[in-house]
Amino acid sequence: MPDNFAYVPATELAARIRNKELSPVDLMEWTLNRIDALNPQLGAYITVMHEQAMADAKTAEQAVVDGGDLGPLHGIPVPIKDLEGVKGVRMTHGSLPDDETADSDALSVERIRNAGGIIIGKTNTPEYGHAGTTENRVFGPCRNPWDTARTPGGSSGGAGASVAAGITAIAQGSDGGGSVRIPAALSGIFGLKATQGRVPRRHAGTYPLINNSSVGPMTWNVLDSAVFMNVISGPSHDAEYGTITDAPPDFTSGLDLGVKKLRIGFDTSSLGGAPCDPAVWDAVKKAANAFNDMGADVEEVEFAPEPHPEIERKFMNFFCASGYSRFARLLDNPETAVQLTGYFRENLERGKALSAADYMNSLNATGFYRNYTNRFFEDFDLLLTPVTATGAFEIDKPPAEINGTAVNERRWGFIPYTYFFNLTGNPAASVPCGFDNNGMPIGLQVVGDMRDEATVLRASAAFEQARPWAGKTPELVEVAR
Repeated sequence: MPDNFAYVPATELAARIRNKELSPVDLMEWTLNRIDALNPQLGAYITVMHEQAMADAKTAEQAVVDGGDLGPLHGIPVPIKDLEGVKGVRMTHGSLPDDETADSDALSVERIRNAGGIIIGKTNTPEYGHAGTTENRVFGPCRNPWDTARTPGGSSGGAGASVAAGITAIAQGSDGGGSVRIPAALSGIFGLKATQGRVPRRHAGTYPLINNSSVGPMTWNVLDSAVFMNVISGPSHDAEYGTITDAPPDFTSGLDLGVKKLRIGFDTSSLGGAPCDPAVWDAVKKAANAFNDMGADVEEVEFAPEPHPEIERKFMNFFCASGYSRFARLLDNPETAVQLTGYFRENLERGKALSAADYMNSLNATGFYRNYTNRFFEDFDLLLTPVTATGAFEIDKPPAEINGTAVNERRWGFIPYTYFFNLTGNPAASVPCGFDNNGMPIGLQVVGDMRDEATVLRASAAFEQARPWAGKTPELVEVAR
């Protein structure tokens, strides 16, 4: 039995536990020690559940000894993004005025527990997930394991850093504008945003007409994400409006089928003309060529429903109006407004200032985007784009321009490729595909047809086999070993 579990896949760890080759207690002790060693440098975890996690590991070990019925995540440490509730545990949302204790488990947390996973703590997030990087006034910034001066992305930044640093094999994230895919790309791991409604949340008394966010897996390899999807997917009697009511498929089935004869479009329009760093574009183009070499039919296309500034404006109007509808109580109360982070307050202020016509224009555009995307997938199985327009940059220093073009430097200019698919609801993954000129990871976005996560996972697994990334780890981690 190895004494180092960094980058060992969760599926392998779970198999060792089932075969009584690995103690859940030993794995948990190692994991908690690694958090204690690396978190001061990374800021990945806001809360660590040392005592409860060890107690749960002992219970998991006894179940193995007793020959109990073991789930697919039995004994596996799983961190939860601090936007999802874990009963009795501090829940900050990355927000000073909303630092509280959760009174119940989120639906995904309940399902992880039912599969044998052990909740170990809460990972860092920007305030209510309202940024593509991870800084807040509760805990401070999360840092990238590849270079701690740089951001790991967001809003699931702590989750991405946990996996990239080899602390955990799996982390739970959520994605409302790219928040799984962005940190997966900038941290050099795999992440999946499922079809909207595939992984539901509880309705919590509200039924949004369009919900742009859902929970998703962040892992070191594709198989672990497929297993995690099997755990967290599926309908529930108290799920939010828009939940897919059909039983989900087995997401691990067909991962080895390859990509031969798949019809894949590579978007050369940069989603309507968004700027992109040349090093990122070069890596993504080489990745598209790799799919062609693997037997797929790759065709250059212009996936450009509108000029990109219009897409950005309409998404931000939708996102900010939705945010204000939920958090007006924080902005409109002078005592809490002064506690908000700048980016969150600005988003709420934008949402408050929008007219009903502005919001309806965003909803109407969403209908147009969905039709446009559905028509595209009548002719193609997958679409390839970059995930981000740049590699990871220094914390609190988002680029003001990219490849000579000025961008919205308030946290959104470097992520023009992700949020469109939160409006359409399509499944989309981030697959590591190279490094930029600063040695920081680059992500390839693999987008699929509605409800077709299986093809996204299948293609990602084929790319992982052809261009393996598992042998590359951050220098920080090597020092920690």
